[in-house]
Amino acid sequence: MKKTVWVLVLMLAINCFSQNKQILYNFTSVPQSLLTNPGADFKYNFYFGIPLLSGISANVGSSGFSAYDLFAANGVDFNVKLRNVVFSTTRKDRLAINEQIEVFNGGFKISGEQSNSYISFGMYQEFDAMSYVPTDLAILALDGNRDYLGKVFNLGDLNVKAEMLSVFHLGFHKNINKNFILGVRGKIYSSIYNVSSTNNSGYIYTNPSSAGVYEQMIYSQLQLNTSGIAKYDDENYEPNVVKDITKRAFLGGNLGLGFDAGFTYYPKKNVQLTASMIDVGFIKHNKEVESLTYKGTYEYKGVIPKFSSGESVENGFQDFKDAIPLDTLYAAYTTWRPAKFNSSVQFSFDEERPEECNCLDYNPETIYKSAVGAQLFVMTTPRTPLVAFTTFYRRKIFKSLQMKATYTLDSYSYNNIGLGLSSTFGPVNFYVLADNLLEYRDITKANSLSFQLGLNVIFKNRKK
Repeated sequence: MKKTVWVLVLMLAINCFSQNKQILYNFTSVPQSLLTNPGADFKYNFYFGIPLLSGISANVGSSGFSAYDLFAANGVDFNVKLRNVVFSTTRKDRLAINEQIEVFNGGFKISGEQSNSYISFGMYQEFDAMSYVPTDLAILALDGNRDYLGKVFNLGDLNVKAEMLSVFHLGFHKNINKNFILGVRGKIYSSIYNVSSTNNSGYIYTNPSSAGVYEQMIYSQLQLNTSGIAKYDDENYEPNVVKDITKRAFLGGNLGLGFDAGFTYYPKKNVQLTASMIDVGFIKHNKEVESLTYKGTYEYKGVIPKFSSGESVENGFQDFKDAIPLDTLYAAYTTWRPAKFNSSVQFSFDEERPEECNCLDYNPETIYKSAVGAQLFVMTTPRTPLVAFTTFYRRKIFKSLQMKATYTLDSYSYNNIGLGLSSTFGPVNFYVLADNLLEYRDITKANSLSFQLGLNVIFKNRKK
């Protein structure tokens, strides 16, 4: 049972990276699309989100296995299912979790009859996590090394990082001319909790030895950095989690800086090109910092390790602790936010011509009923970048209802169909977006799921 618990801990350890929001990207009838591209084609006088309701999103993903593989009520013993999952995954497989809630959000057009500049601002809370599956460590925890003589178990498989933080942001958006729109956004990060262990290395291997039964070598360079959680180990501390989160969320945590930038360009009135860089930034952790390390080299030969006494297992274990000690450090450290790159191309058609049309002032979002296009998403990770490719179809169904359908290829799924709906009745905008719709028939078998919804109040530009 202990082995099972350890394997689950290893496989469910989480690392800190948010996921692709391909339905929201460039879906400009939703104000929150500015968070994916500060240079999106945005044409509102002003807007504000309903506090705590304007932007709620969550997604989970696993590229190696699903919940069904572990917890299906199919009569198969759990230990067998766990072994099947461990031996079917590789160190390239990953698990991911992301949750985001907007606390407040708004934007307005800078006053002036000829002004084409906008200011946006807001705050959101985010929990952001992902982990590569530590395959070698999971096998070692399940089976030990008796049946793997000569195999090198890679301790670098352990790659763990997770964070809860709040983000304050202020953006500027300007129509440089009728074809080109540019936007930038500055961010202040306030980290609430952080766990980071991404630069590990080392190995364990066991070989037959002529001097004894076994010859084993352990080389370990493991380090786990934490901030914001050290005081919870203090027996004399009376935890008040809500108070701690509230204080750190409002700039009382470990602080960092970042920026977003993006643009929209129309080479033709019905052809649109966009690109954005999101979350280029860092957080400096120097409050309530605690790091645990296992660093050193340990070698022994024989069935019972022959150390200074040459006899007792207890002395052998003490020698191991001396060779690879568990140390606690209190040094500051820096984490980098996972930078995300988006780009898209869109072709609009099915032109809508009202009876009275100022044809010198085209708005591709409203003049064209339909559009098709493609989007590329790339995100940095501690190993290889995460890449996703999306094709989409957008349609203005009614004056008050717009739709976006997507098909996405990524490492989690090859049949990811998503749908987004945005409705605006008077000034009230409600939107709901969902991914992997085919998996909702049995979500336990899904490799990834995501949804977003929100409620805004929008005042659009008056038509001339």
